[in-house]
Amino acid sequence: MAEASGSKDQQHPLHNRDRPTIDILLAQEATDYNLAELARLLIRYQGFPGARDIQQDLNKVLQRWGLTQAQLFEKTCQIHDVGGIYKSRGKKEEQDWN
Repeated sequence: MAEASGSKDQQHPLHNRDRPTIDILLAQEATDYNLAELARLLIRYQGFPGARDIQQDLNKVLQRWGLTQAQLFEKTCQIHDVGGIYKSRGKKEEQDWN
């Protein structure tokens, strides 16, 4: 039976940019940075009509790390509350602690 034209999978515009990051997440452990990346990508692809390979692989990473989506989001909220997970990528920033 043919699919209705409205239900056809779409190519996500950031698929090619995100694919290498997801491959890295599949191969690495759950560091704070990797947890933040996983949460960011889950939000990006949540409900998107397509990119099934990416959605499946993001779920594989969650399972591999033994987390539910709710647990991941709770952990990443704590990580972002502390701050700095993305701030200093490649830059040294001086901070005044006084």
